Amino acid sequence: MAKPPSDPAGESLEDRLKNMIITNQDTSNGPQEFIAETQVVVDASGQKRQKRLNQKERRQLSAQLTIPIDTRPQAQPQPGFRPHHQHSQSQHQRQNQYSQQQRGHGHQGDGQANRPHSATFRPPNQGQGVPYTQPRHQATRSYHGPMTVPDSDLPSFVRPDLQSPRFRNRPPRSPGQAIWNPFSGETLAQAQYLETLCNTVIANAEIDISDIREKENFRARIESVARDVITQFENAQAGRLWFPYESVQLKCFGSLMAGYATKDADMDLGLLSPMSLPQPEAPDSPIPRLLERAFLDLGLGVRLLSRTRVPIIKICERPPEELRAALLKERENWEKGMVGDEVDVEEVHDEADPQPDVEETQPPRNESQSQTPAHAGEEIRASTPEQLLGSLQQDGRSLQKYYNAAKKVLGKLGGHDITHSNMATMKPEDIELLNRVCLAFVRGLSHAKVRDRLLNCKSLNEYDLLGSRLPRTLQSVFFQIEGQMLAEAWNDRTVQEKNDSMEERALFTLRRWEELLDRSCVGQDPLSYQKELWAFCEHELKRIPSLELLRLSQAPHESAAAYHRRAHKLLQQLGADDVPSDKDPILPILIQHYINGIWNTEIQAEVDEFVKSQHILTLGAVAKRHKSLQLAHDYEQCLQKGLYQGRAASMARCYIALLQGPMSKDKTGLIVPLPDQHTELMSTIKQLGDPAAKSPNQPRDPYRDRLEFPKSGVGVQCDINFSAHLALQNTTLLRCYSHCDPRVRPLILFVKHWAKVRQINTPYRGTLGSYGFAIMMIHYLINVAKPFVLPNLQQLAPPPRPDMTPAEYEATYMCKGYHVRFWRDEEEIQRLAQEDKITRNRESIGQLLRGFFQYYAVNNHRVGNGFDWGRDVISLRTPGGLLTKQQKGWTGARTVLEARGDGMSSSSSAAASSTAAAAPTMPQAGNQEYKEVRNRYLIAIEDPFELEHNVARTVTHNGIVKIRDEFRRAWGIIRAVGGEGRIGEELLEDVGVVVEKREREEFERLLGELHG
Repeated sequence: MAKPPSDPAGESLEDRLKNMIITNQDTSNGPQEFIAETQVVVDASGQKRQKRLNQKERRQLSAQLTIPIDTRPQAQPQPGFRPHHQHSQSQHQRQNQYSQQQRGHGHQGDGQANRPHSATFRPPNQGQGVPYTQPRHQATRSYHGPMTVPDSDLPSFVRPDLQSPRFRNRPPRSPGQAIWNPFSGETLAQAQYLETLCNTVIANAEIDISDIREKENFRARIESVARDVITQFENAQAGRLWFPYESVQLKCFGSLMAGYATKDADMDLGLLSPMSLPQPEAPDSPIPRLLERAFLDLGLGVRLLSRTRVPIIKICERPPEELRAALLKERENWEKGMVGDEVDVEEVHDEADPQPDVEETQPPRNESQSQTPAHAGEEIRASTPEQLLGSLQQDGRSLQKYYNAAKKVLGKLGGHDITHSNMATMKPEDIELLNRVCLAFVRGLSHAKVRDRLLNCKSLNEYDLLGSRLPRTLQSVFFQIEGQMLAEAWNDRTVQEKNDSMEERALFTLRRWEELLDRSCVGQDPLSYQKELWAFCEHELKRIPSLELLRLSQAPHESAAAYHRRAHKLLQQLGADDVPSDKDPILPILIQHYINGIWNTEIQAEVDEFVKSQHILTLGAVAKRHKSLQLAHDYEQCLQKGLYQGRAASMARCYIALLQGPMSKDKTGLIVPLPDQHTELMSTIKQLGDPAAKSPNQPRDPYRDRLEFPKSGVGVQCDINFSAHLALQNTTLLRCYSHCDPRVRPLILFVKHWAKVRQINTPYRGTLGSYGFAIMMIHYLINVAKPFVLPNLQQLAPPPRPDMTPAEYEATYMCKGYHVRFWRDEEEIQRLAQEDKITRNRESIGQLLRGFFQYYAVNNHRVGNGFDWGRDVISLRTPGGLLTKQQKGWTGARTVLEARGDGMSSSSSAAASSTAAAAPTMPQAGNQEYKEVRNRYLIAIEDPFELEHNVARTVTHNGIVKIRDEFRRAWGIIRAVGGEGRIGEELLEDVGVVVEKREREEFERLLGELHG
């Protein structure tokens, strides 16, 4: 085998790996590793050789096992040394640019020594031990391209033996080796618990060879069709036979190619046609639509998505007839110029409710707003700041919608609200604009008393806001308005608190609120004041029972049972019982508020009529009628949408009549009577389940539609990506990492499975995709695990040849304008892994999983432990693995305008971008359409090559809350293993199963309550 490329100093990659292992190993936070009993010396000829330590030296090394004092000098850069990625900077401008991009900086300050270390090349340090020998590397089960070999010649996919000593403990100690200190019993039990779970996941989740073969056969089949279509089109365009048929390729990328695919994984394919002009991903290229037509004619289920980041065709092998007919109809509508209601799988809508410390500054946009016309920028420029501020009027809108309008005005004026990330970069003019919008927001209120009180409080003093540099946040003003509305409602109360003590406490709360409003100099720390306002509203004002009664109403899609529970709890807080009494006026008042707050107006009228006609005097009876009518309404909705057919529909209609019929009394109170022969009816009703959980009675899901493919039963499913060049490079990088160590693949598979069952792996629902979780694990294995499990392959990239021309450099190390240099010699990586020359880490899979969950669950940046979600950016290319959001400029959400084609293809990114505050700058194009794409940085994961792309850009506030909650939950469960605590739930408990079980139990309780 050829020698690996070497740097100008003559040091091979193998030598650099040795030095990396020596200079980066740090076992102070983990089990002590055995120490090699040889040292590297240089003889007179300059050759390196190994020398066995003498008795005195061995005693000194042995003493270090109990007294871990490292007396070695710190490795310092040698004079004239330049890292390999900075080599030959003067040769090519692009190389110089790349070198600047590669210079990363870890966190500074307290706890720096405990921050993630760097598995990167450092200068050699003489006199240190050489790497030990590790068991042979095992192959990964991944797809490596077209299978043209017989079955007997297929690669030997060997599942790693996770129970072997290779992973649980170090190999048996041989004579002369030092003693290895194991983990504590509790920690070892936690690691074993995770190891057992991982074994189960890998056994049940990893993809089979037969599945890979089936997918490859399908890939070859549609690749042949794609070649025919594109070749015919290009030849017809040119008027001659010139196009090279073989130049068209469908290349596999993603988890299947990288080796991390599960059984249900779809196949990701990238269409490459380098000879086509324009390129298939171009907005004006007809190729995507031509392929869609050809695949439909083949009998496949095909759909072109035109609102994704890059053009994508979704394909399923055997679509149901109903789905296929709908897809053909969609294609026919497009050919007629009728644009369908395609789901925007890339756009994630912001949450409506404001939260403290949220870095989102733009209001949610509906579908009609997502398509920004080409003259939008001119309209924005035509509106003066005074006109925009003057247009900010509530005009009967809810406070939430009015707040969203204020955020939109702030954005149009080029401003943005303050967050922890951007506070340090706020300029005086930004503060002045923000304060002006805050004042306009208050002035436009419809509630005159609230408006006047706020404009006269010290925290919103007009003179201070316009004349000083101390800012307020728009979100804090929203909380002030909301709180003052509650305070003003005090005089409109229909009941008082349950006793004098509670009444006095409520008055004291209101006095504290007045003091909070009149606090001066709040602009010195506007975010702390914002958080204090939010906490006071949520935990003080909104919890005054007499005020809460005024706000009592059923939320949209809230069940009648949940609404009843809230009302009953409030009744008790007011000091009343659900028993009629002439001396207690609270119960009838609350009942009337309950009825008035019912969401569905038809049901509200029926319940009101029932109460008046039957002289109902208890909340329980009113709620029971509400529940029966709500259940009947939900069944009617399902029948209208055709969810029930045949006998099930007949039974549902019969049951609706019972629910809407008269009620009778038994010993438990009012009930819905059942006929004598009701066994079959109730059995069918229980099988149908709760109709409230069905789609007709749920909020509209913006990410589902009638053209969505079933999850199973349709054969092979795949996505064809028309701009997959960088994705192919990312796949190769991840596959090379999987070759470095056999633990990598099961670790990533486990984390992917965990994220899936906990429902935090769906980007278009505001969480993080599987690729993001894979990068999080690789970051941990490179930079956090001690000693490192993986070397940094981007830092180990072989340097360019000194005689390489700029054109050669461009062709070799560039892809779509991005540097894609990394150590990609897969055979050499596998050889070094088999010879155990890549890592000295001996932790088991369970121990590594334990550390992974601890790292992302514990956020304590002051002492350097844990990942700082609000500050850190994961950057695989960077030594140490972390940048800050300030360094990247990722301190606030941004809007990017992406061009849409004329209907022939989907959008291509490259229009213009702006900060969250500024209005998007519209490119000059004739009738070109654009869509606004929201880039968020709540979680920041830098793409290894496309450095301005945040892999986690779709994660919303609710998404990051869910993800962090799941990491904390997982760490809590892990910590309970082997300790005094008990494991109350399973780490891999499926959220969907839990929700389904809970809904079934609640439905059965509802039936029991209605029928006695």
